[in-house]
Amino acid sequence: MILFVDMDEVMADTYTAHIEYYNREFGENLTKEECMGHEVWQKVPKDRKDSIWQHYYAEGFFRGLKPMRNSIEVLKELNDKYAIYVASAAMQFPNSLLEKHQWLDEYFPFIHWKNRILCGDKQILRGDILIDDRSHNLENFVGRPLLFTSPHNINTNHFERVNNWEEIAKELL
Repeated sequence: MILFVDMDEVMADTYTAHIEYYNREFGENLTKEECMGHEVWQKVPKDRKDSIWQHYYAEGFFRGLKPMRNSIEVLKELNDKYAIYVASAAMQFPNSLLEKHQWLDEYFPFIHWKNRILCGDKQILRGDILIDDRSHNLENFVGRPLLFTSPHNINTNHFERVNNWEEIAKELL
């Protein structure tokens, strides 16, 4: 069986990184709880919204992301049962492609480089399961779509949801 796994907000904690970058830059104390149900950029003053988007262009942003809790351990186990492919939209931001590749080498070396799909549009994916935090990536997926919970998608209800890697392990192992 083919299992596709998204990187940002599924394997890598991008959401927390945005909050940390923003708080450092502006001396604020924005929290994940304050952002629930929204994108981080939607919860900052209008004149600072663009600063959130600039994080994607910052050298080291993708390389410095922290893995989601238990993602490494669970993916190691899943790797024995499924053909795992990391599928990440990596073409929009200049540093993304290289930094995501380096990040995967560091944290997920057991996922071979041939099983890394760094693309612009996930509509090309054909497989059995797709785990993603973005509903637009799941809408046309032919297999089993699993919505990984992230603060921005807590109000999305039309997909089967997995809240964390422990739930993925229970569901797929």
